Amino acid sequence: MNGGNRFGNAVGAMGESKWIVAVTVMLPTLIEIIDTSVANVSLDHIRGSLSAGIDEAGWVLTSYLVSNAIVIPMTGWLARTFGRKRYLLFSIFLFTAASFLCGSSTSLGMLVFFRILQGIGGGALQPLSQAILLESFPPKEHGIAMAIFGIGAMFGPIAGPIMGGYITDTMSWRWIFYVNIPIGLLAVFMVTLFIHDPHYLKRTEKVKVDTWGIALLTVGIGALQIVLDKGQREDWFQSDFILVLTAVSVLALALFVIVELYYAEHPIVDLRAFRNVSFSTGNMVMFIAFFNLFGSIVLLPLYAQILLGYTATLAGLVLSPGGVATLIVMPIVGKLIAKRNPKYLLTFGIAAFLFIPLTTLTLSSIPRPQMGNATSIYNLLRNLGGSFGVAFATTMFVRRAQVHQNHLTERLTWLDRTFQPAVEWGKGLVMGRGIPEFAAETTVLRRIYGQAIRQATALGFNDAFFFLAVMMACVLPLVLLIRRPAHQENPPPAGH
Repeated sequence: MNGGNRFGNAVGAMGESKWIVAVTVMLPTLIEIIDTSVANVSLDHIRGSLSAGIDEAGWVLTSYLVSNAIVIPMTGWLARTFGRKRYLLFSIFLFTAASFLCGSSTSLGMLVFFRILQGIGGGALQPLSQAILLESFPPKEHGIAMAIFGIGAMFGPIAGPIMGGYITDTMSWRWIFYVNIPIGLLAVFMVTLFIHDPHYLKRTEKVKVDTWGIALLTVGIGALQIVLDKGQREDWFQSDFILVLTAVSVLALALFVIVELYYAEHPIVDLRAFRNVSFSTGNMVMFIAFFNLFGSIVLLPLYAQILLGYTATLAGLVLSPGGVATLIVMPIVGKLIAKRNPKYLLTFGIAAFLFIPLTTLTLSSIPRPQMGNATSIYNLLRNLGGSFGVAFATTMFVRRAQVHQNHLTERLTWLDRTFQPAVEWGKGLVMGRGIPEFAAETTVLRRIYGQAIRQATALGFNDAFFFLAVMMACVLPLVLLIRRPAHQENPPPAGH
């Protein structure tokens, strides 16, 4: 039996319809990715509509991220236990129903609860879609499959804030959830018709539930996500709330690793996948890459608004050229991977072609029966990398800006030989522009201090961006540890 027949058997009757499969799984994935950021710009409208405080309204975002992060690593196990198609349909239906309930909420408590349900439904969509795409396309076309997935993964964070702002301004914040309903129903219809479980996921024996694994994973990931989301606002470890949650997360995740490796008969997350050097190294690179990417994404709009005076809408559009470039380049890289060693593209990709070569190198060596588990781990670490990156970038920016402010303002004193002449010169300047003499000194001092704050802020941004760049450059040596996909190491003879 040749490779084409083996591939056809693996995907069943859908081998000839891989493009329909791709469209089918990307529909729900796209709206799920958009929903991770679509509510950000609408938060103030939501807060006012539901009479909630700023801190309370923040749980609209946190609740979704926490439940989403908890479900992602369980996805492979849940798909094997209940059937992938059945679980995919359940997830899309729950996400769609929860979207309707979010839009219909009449209190903040209701909205947060339904956002948790929405996160539970949406958490499985990315890893399931990625696994189905990798199985539906032959190994030599994995680059194309990941280009399709990557377009959705990169388009969502860019389109989410823009779409959320437009819908909120022209209609109502409730419609940022209602727009998911027709797409979700279409996705349910298409999954029912076009997605089928491969034979190796069809189990007949009863599987013992990994109760301890589920409990420890839920507590550990949930507490960690709250720490990352609330840490900067709570002043990190100066807060008892953050200290307790950190201790709970570390303890729960340490126990989870022990239970999964040594005691669970059917572990909810098979950590033995990390024995594959390419997989473990690829996950490390992806974690750092999304640490860098999301850290940069959160800093750029702040830079545009604080230092350049852009509006929120213009600041959001600052990210658009990069997103458009990514969407254009991804299909090209998907084609190149079939002809070139992905290692070379990945090395160059630390600057440009990152996502597709890295995903292909990381997951192509995973056997199809373990693909669901592998994509679950991969997506979890990608999301956690983004969460760590946002937390780190915002904290470093704030702290470094404070340090620079202290250095700059310590010389703004009447005891400094250059300060007083500068103030006198400034007084003459502003008085020449119509400022009364009695208000001139105050005006000059205010402007000097404002300029010091502005310079300290710029230096804080510089430090944060510089560290992210250095951290990304340090990833390059890890590429050497990732093996080239087997289908490229041993290409078939010409004419076959």
